[in-house]
Amino acid sequence: MERKKKSLGFFFSRGYLLLVLLFIYLPIAYVVVFSFNSSKSLTNFTGFSLQWYENMFKDRTMLESIRTTVVVAVIATAVSTVIGTVTAIGLSKARPLIRAMVLETNNLPVLNPDIVTAIGMMLLFIVPGVQLSMTTLVIAHITFCTPYVILTIMPKLRQLDDNVAEAAMDLGASPFKALTKVILPQIYPAILSGALIAFSMSFDDFVISFFTAGVGINNISMYVYSMKRYNPSVNALSTLIVVVVTLILVLVNVIPHFRDKKIKREDPET
Repeated sequence: MERKKKSLGFFFSRGYLLLVLLFIYLPIAYVVVFSFNSSKSLTNFTGFSLQWYENMFKDRTMLESIRTTVVVAVIATAVSTVIGTVTAIGLSKARPLIRAMVLETNNLPVLNPDIVTAIGMMLLFIVPGVQLSMTTLVIAHITFCTPYVILTIMPKLRQLDDNVAEAAMDLGASPFKALTKVILPQIYPAILSGALIAFSMSFDDFVISFFTAGVGINNISMYVYSMKRYNPSVNALSTLIVVVVTLILVLVNVIPHFRDKKIKREDPET
């Protein structure tokens, strides 16, 4: 009887997991399949075609929005990762009270609704007379990406042994070398995770971008929002984004795996 209960529990847990995965990934699969549809229909697959991919690469407005999205996301990711990493390391050495106060302040942009942050950033630029432009868009993205990087790196820093860096400096390493040779290699996975989160947050943002971008500047989400009618080329664009993100995630997970295997082969005792 107990074995039967366990088997039923196992079946329902697996069934629930399957339903969750279908709920998450079935819409993505649907978009990918219909990006190759020969017609504009979203319900009837009439035949295989690459015409929507061709149209996407011919659409200058869409290509410009892609370029803007990638440029802003890359710059915001690079800057916010550096700022977030340095801030997290500094906070890990700060007094508990100061650390708690800064982290609580850091949580505000994360907990705030996007619309509140967006209006606040817009007013921050408009009140002093700064004209909205590509620069203000990048600054806004750096601002809301940095807290996520800090929150990602802080738990890893709490796991580190402070004595390791101090031992390195006792053995003659400068503070900079202790940082680059001891601390950063140990928190590298957290830094990479923070960078990926920052990139996805920036790449995907609409609300804050809408309020802080200048006239004529559109990222992908703003371009889709401004479309007067449905354009099947968006399915092709979404498919390419899914493929790129999947490749990045595979590389991020596979490369460290092979690196660890190589280290174990070279030094079996590790």
